[in-house]
Amino acid sequence: MAGCVFCGIVAGEVPAFRVTDEPDGVAFLDTRPVFPGHVLVVPRVHLVTLADLPANLLPGYFALVRRVAVAVETGLGAGGTFVAMNNKVSQSVPHLHTHVVPRTKGDGLRGFFWPRSRYSDDAEARAVADRIAAAL
Repeated sequence: MAGCVFCGIVAGEVPAFRVTDEPDGVAFLDTRPVFPGHVLVVPRVHLVTLADLPANLLPGYFALVRRVAVAVETGLGAGGTFVAMNNKVSQSVPHLHTHVVPRTKGDGLRGFFWPRSRYSDDAEARAVADRIAAAL
């Protein structure tokens, strides 16, 4: 898609520090990493959100994400990884991408990037679960 920086990276028109380039997607270093080794994995086709990813591309794409997560941990000697995806809200580039961030104990990253709270009671939790289930 014209004007999409990630499509430009996939096409080789925009420079990036590639980790891998495969039929299922391209993985490259984030230019503004949370920690060194923060990788972005993108599908080769221009899609904006996870909802846009066709079912036939899911297995290959997420297998690639999994392999990159293992490689980040192994290759960097990280204690683990944080794997995340924004859809629409906080999605800085409107091209589907998955973040793979290396983690080490004591690295200062505290769980999620937003405050967490509990449901007021089991009834509230059940009502929320039921609304999501109904949408499925």
